[in-house]
Amino acid sequence: MNPVLITGCAGFIGMHCAQHLLAQSIPVVGIDNLNNYYDIALKQARLDQLRPNSDFRFVELDIADRKAMATLFAEVKPSRVLHLAAQAGVRYSIDQPDDYTDSNLLGFGNILQGCRLHQVEHLVYASSSSVYGGNTRMPFAESDAVDHPISYYAATKKANELMAHSYSHLYGIPTTGLRFFTVYGPWGRPDMALFKFTQAILAGETIDVYGDGQLVRDFTYIDDIVEGIMRVLDKPATPDASYNSHQPNPGTSMAPYRIFNIGNNAPTVLMDYIVALESALGTTAQKRMLPIQPGDMHSTSADTRALQAWVDFAPAMPVATGVQRFVDWYRSFYRV
Repeated sequence: MNPVLITGCAGFIGMHCAQHLLAQSIPVVGIDNLNNYYDIALKQARLDQLRPNSDFRFVELDIADRKAMATLFAEVKPSRVLHLAAQAGVRYSIDQPDDYTDSNLLGFGNILQGCRLHQVEHLVYASSSSVYGGNTRMPFAESDAVDHPISYYAATKKANELMAHSYSHLYGIPTTGLRFFTVYGPWGRPDMALFKFTQAILAGETIDVYGDGQLVRDFTYIDDIVEGIMRVLDKPATPDASYNSHQPNPGTSMAPYRIFNIGNNAPTVLMDYIVALESALGTTAQKRMLPIQPGDMHSTSADTRALQAWVDFAPAMPVATGVQRFVDWYRSFYRV
């Protein structure tokens, strides 16, 4: 059995996806550049969850390295590719745009070339709810135009969707882009609100609450994200027989190309999210209310009907339950 190649396997979503595949005795080759965007020790701890499995192989590699990526594809000959590696973070993209150009654009181009040259059965890649940018009609649907990104990070994710479509059209490569909506849960990223809030509250520090606590997010639990990814990975994109080039649907195509939202379809006000965290921790946070930051979207909400129609799945984890599970993991992992 040719392995599944997972890029960003030391990341939050990548580790969980690798665990899921390995539990089914599906071999996984995972790559990650282990950059210092956040604590490398956490990334190594995630890898430690995977390394004992004999079906797992880790390669430290930067996807922006064209020669190294070409060599890896030729050696591994993956059956499917799950591309999760990227420079993450909306706010960081304002200060360090070059990192996003290298990883999210050049790196993605290298992934596409590898898939083209080695007849990969299906490329599934991470897009983001950030692509909806300045859109205000809720919930966000894949059929909506997404031509007004408000951060460079979002622009690179939109570019990934366009690049994937060109390869699907020209070379017949099945590609599926997944627009993730604010993923949270055990082993999460330290730059995300839930992790930062938990760390600060347990240390007795004040938390910074942007948008005066009125921002709205479609918080989506990691297990739901993984379930959606796995179902999509098992169902390669196909041309849409009902596609109308006179009234094009951006989420489908005459090529083997699909775009899906993966969100909880239950938008939550940030202050309610914080209340759930306070309940899980058994304490009240000290809060500093601040205006919305540049590049941040005020609200996100996912229309998940297309995903449900495609793979018969829609995320549904209640926020209170998901937050409690994160807190339980955090206390155990950091022994606090």
